[in-house]
Amino acid sequence: MQTHDIRKRFLDHFIKAGHTEVPSASLILDDPNLLFVNAGMVPFKPYFLGEQTPPYDRATSVQKCVRTLDIDEVGITTRHNTFFQMAGNFSFGDYFKREAIGFAWSLLTNSVEDGGYGIDPQKLWPTVYLDDDEAEAIWRDEIGVPAERIQRRGLKDNYWSMGVPGPCGPCSEIFYDRGPEYGIEGGPEADEDRYIEIWNLVFMQNVRGEGGGKDNYEILGPLPKKNIDTGMGIERVACILQGVDNVYETDLLKPVIDLAAELTGRAYGADHDDDVKFRVIADHTRTAAMLIGDGVLPGNDGRGYVLRRLLRRVVRSARLLGADAPTMGAFIGRAVDLMAPAYPELADKRGHIVSVGIGEEASFSKTLAAGSKLFADAADATKAAKRSTISGSDAFTLHDTYGFPIDLTLEMAAEAGLQVDQDGFTSLMAEQKQRAKADASARKTGHADAGVYRDFLDRGPTEFTGFDELMSEARVLGLVSDGVRVPVATAGQELTVVLDRTPLYAESGGQIADTGTITTGSGVRLRVQDVQKLGKTLWLHKVVVDEGEITEGDEVIAAVDAGWRHGATQGHSGTHMVHAALRQVLGPGATQAGSLNRPGYLRFDFHQGSPLTEAQRREIEEISNAAVEANHQVNTFETGVAEAKAMGALALFGENYGDVVRVVEIGGPFSMELCGGTHVASSAQIGPITVIGESSVGSGVRRVEAYVGMDSFRYLSKERALMAGLASSLKVPSDEVPGRVEQLVTRLRDAEKQLEKVRAEAARAAAGSLLDDAVTVGDTLVVGGQLPDLDANGLRSVVTDLRARVADRKAVVALFSSTGDGADTKVPFVIATTGAARDGGIKAGDLVKEIAPLVGGRGGGKPDLAQGSGTDPQGISAAATRIRELVG
Repeated sequence: MQTHDIRKRFLDHFIKAGHTEVPSASLILDDPNLLFVNAGMVPFKPYFLGEQTPPYDRATSVQKCVRTLDIDEVGITTRHNTFFQMAGNFSFGDYFKREAIGFAWSLLTNSVEDGGYGIDPQKLWPTVYLDDDEAEAIWRDEIGVPAERIQRRGLKDNYWSMGVPGPCGPCSEIFYDRGPEYGIEGGPEADEDRYIEIWNLVFMQNVRGEGGGKDNYEILGPLPKKNIDTGMGIERVACILQGVDNVYETDLLKPVIDLAAELTGRAYGADHDDDVKFRVIADHTRTAAMLIGDGVLPGNDGRGYVLRRLLRRVVRSARLLGADAPTMGAFIGRAVDLMAPAYPELADKRGHIVSVGIGEEASFSKTLAAGSKLFADAADATKAAKRSTISGSDAFTLHDTYGFPIDLTLEMAAEAGLQVDQDGFTSLMAEQKQRAKADASARKTGHADAGVYRDFLDRGPTEFTGFDELMSEARVLGLVSDGVRVPVATAGQELTVVLDRTPLYAESGGQIADTGTITTGSGVRLRVQDVQKLGKTLWLHKVVVDEGEITEGDEVIAAVDAGWRHGATQGHSGTHMVHAALRQVLGPGATQAGSLNRPGYLRFDFHQGSPLTEAQRREIEEISNAAVEANHQVNTFETGVAEAKAMGALALFGENYGDVVRVVEIGGPFSMELCGGTHVASSAQIGPITVIGESSVGSGVRRVEAYVGMDSFRYLSKERALMAGLASSLKVPSDEVPGRVEQLVTRLRDAEKQLEKVRAEAARAAAGSLLDDAVTVGDTLVVGGQLPDLDANGLRSVVTDLRARVADRKAVVALFSSTGDGADTKVPFVIATTGAARDGGIKAGDLVKEIAPLVGGRGGGKPDLAQGSGTDPQGISAAATRIRELVG
């Protein structure tokens, strides 16, 4: 049975049982505890935590999940995936244990013809919590599972919680017996390699207290409502129904392995180490494709760093298997094609997803080249110190700072006849992981803080009036200070205010929050400094009490700073104009990757592999301003998400939209986007748009910045004043300034070249005296000295000239210079050897590495010529002495 069929049968089974199908959420959710969605129940957490009221009593979903904590174990174990699909059914105060167990059992054991999976009931072993007599009785007496196939387990295995105070409860897991060839008999308690868990049924009925770990906390009491949360691993069930040994050989991963075998010339199944690399390629390629599809881009921290690491492990594994040409495009394309039947949006984004992967592969190729040079330096230093092992610190620096994989370090070390301190490396990696785990644990406090707002969330969403008015009557629902609800607040206090309705925009969609005031008729005045959303429905006003005393229940007037809002709408609408212009100039692939707009300014990130040309930048600016001048009407309306996309409305990558969306249309087909922000009434109100910069912000992502409205005018006014000043100084008309500046720059460069030439000639003249002062150490002539104010190029020219004069002798030429003052001081140095010196074992590169630390620097090079630079001119004398010692 194919994986997509397994997925469909699960959903059909529960829809037939009265569940509402909920589409998979994005892998990226606004959750302070999670980098990625890592469990099927994550999108339903607000319902389980009591923060929101669920719109249905029963739900079912197949949720995309990513877990990367044990990324280094991928491929080594045959059951671990970074990406997986978690199928689940959920009850919010509706059915409980009996129905949950019955639903699971019937789907697993019903015949294929009846819509089930047709699994042999004799192969299934349930587990229950230690004291859960009720669940055991249901399994034994109602389902008919023999008592000897039902096992009881403790808190660690059969009791579930989110890891923080909140809902929890016992669970019942269902295991599948793969047979005696996979291990010993005795059920899950005896061998979890033979008996694999395929479904976990959580009976959410209690509240847990503080504590760490899976079993170090107190059960405080029952929940007001009992809930059900289950999770069935689609990939594990696929292993069973497809008759394969591991998840990598199922129908959604094996084709990627087959492609890798074809491109590398290696065979899967012939060598364990190679098999690990094949599995890494298959797993990481699919995960990367899913992450990019949900809007993640490679970067140096957070989600971007995880994606970058996954992609680079794919490249590294392919190279170790023998690939000598780019492979990422083929791998990513295959993964997208395999997953698109279940997630059609991947097909729509295929070009973008593949291009991001290709771009990161190209970037990593450069990193590998740089890492190879750094490795060579570490290897040379190891040998120079008469050691045979590269330190764990060096290996970790190569891995962590420069992205150079440890297994490439091991392979190259072996080729160089060296070893690597793997224990030291592993220790440093463990310390890093421990820091990461501690950070993740520290983040698990977000929901506790949100608990004070639970009553407000249950009352329903804040009514946002800001699309229609800038001032609204409202009532204070609550005051929160330092995480605690308070009845009253007085002048000077900073706190959060919850209103039943508000015109103040809460930060979202790239638009920063409104500022404004909350006042009463009796003279109370609160200054609103920020507005944020909780759970996308509750507006939280961050305020300072300027005057009077505010009390819960007060009737107030909430008002937006009109000037601020005007500038904000200009910035937001201007962002839409620039986006539309970019797509006209660059094509439909220039999709949004993020934005920020505030009064008078906009920043827009978009997918593009190369910098904008000056002509493209001018064209984007011209198209944007032409649309402003056309005074297009700005229309907003609500419709279904499918209808909006069918109309051509653009959606932001990775954004999770509801069933009903707001569309902002400017000038008909010119610009149409899904957007919840505030906008001008017509495009002319934006004012002039001036693009002030374009830059790279990551692999395959560029950024444009622009001013709008009066800020654009002020910027252009300053530019005009600057141009007028230059024209006056140069005594030419403004339109001749660029040509005149170019002439002056050319003359300056020519003068600098002439000056450098004069310096070099003076240095060569002075070099004659250096030959007169040369000393003979043993049978080697050492020509040395210091020539002031020469850069490395000038110094190298003099050194090679001197070496040519003594080429018939066994000689070393070593010259130093010193430029700059104070913290800007630089000490360049160059060493050259003649052929006879090299025949005698004297190498310039070795000498440079020895003397570089004496002048506070580093360097390297070849046996005939090497150079470096330091910062301490006081060490020049000691360096010269050390050279004479080394050649003697």
